[in-house]
Amino acid sequence: MKLIIRLLLNALAVIILAYALPGVGVDSFVTALIVAIVLGVLNFLVKPLLVILTLPITIITLGLFLLIINAIIILIAANFISGFQVDGVLWAIIFSILLSILQSILHSLLKEDKKKS
Repeated sequence: MKLIIRLLLNALAVIILAYALPGVGVDSFVTALIVAIVLGVLNFLVKPLLVILTLPITIITLGLFLLIINAIIILIAANFISGFQVDGVLWAIIFSILLSILQSILHSLLKEDKKKS
């Protein structure tokens, strides 16, 4: 149940950012849900491999290259999913940063609700 709620919150974050950012587009909530699932799978499978392969440059840039890796993951997802568009690397970086912030806010609200009950 917790996984489903997290996926729905991630899809909500994708929808909010798609409306807020002009360089990112999502056709529907179902597409946003698919984006949330695909991003989760890519972050689980592809991101660790990219981090290991780019470890020297990540160390040299003090971790800032991880923003580029996140943008690459988002652009890969945009290529796989019809109905999800990202206009370039800059929009992917901005989307990645804002998605991370928005997800942490939404998930913290979920944790606060559980503490009150």
